[in-house]
Amino acid sequence: MTLATGTQAPNFTTTDDEGKTVSLSDFAGKTVVLYFYPKDDTPGCTKEAQSFRDNYAEYQDKDMVVLGVSMDDEASHKKFKEKYGLPFQLLVDTDGAITKAYDVEGGGYSKRVTYIIDGNGTIARVDENVKTGTHAQDILATMS
Repeated sequence: MTLATGTQAPNFTTTDDEGKTVSLSDFAGKTVVLYFYPKDDTPGCTKEAQSFRDNYAEYQDKDMVVLGVSMDDEASHKKFKEKYGLPFQLLVDTDGAITKAYDVEGGGYSKRVTYIIDGNGTIARVDENVKTGTHAQDILATMS
C-alpha cells in the first residue's frame, strides 16, 4: 500500500548519479516529481525516463523538479543517464531505505510508482498506474 495523499513525504538524504548529496528538503518550496522505477536500462524504465527527458523543459517552465529513484548504484545511474541524455538527477537507493520509506518495495527492486510532492513536503498525488511511454505527459496533464 503506497503512502496516502495529504500525508507528509518522508525526508531522505542520499547521493545522485554524480555522487552529490541530495535531500528531499533541498527542494522546499518546489513541486517534486519523485518517480520510482525498477531498474536502469531496461525497456519500460528507459521509455519512462525518455518520457521525462522529452518533456523536461515543460517541467522546468512549471518550476517542477524531477527525481528518479531505483535501487541501482551510482555507476549504473551514471551510465543510464549518459546513454539516454537524461537531464534530471537519478538517486541512489542501494540499501532500499527510500524505497521502503515510500512503501514501494517490490522484492529487491522499486515498484513503478510516482509521488507528486508539493512545496510544503506534502504528498499531493500518487500514480501507481504508470504508462511508461506517456508518463511525463500524463503527469503534466493532471497538474494543469
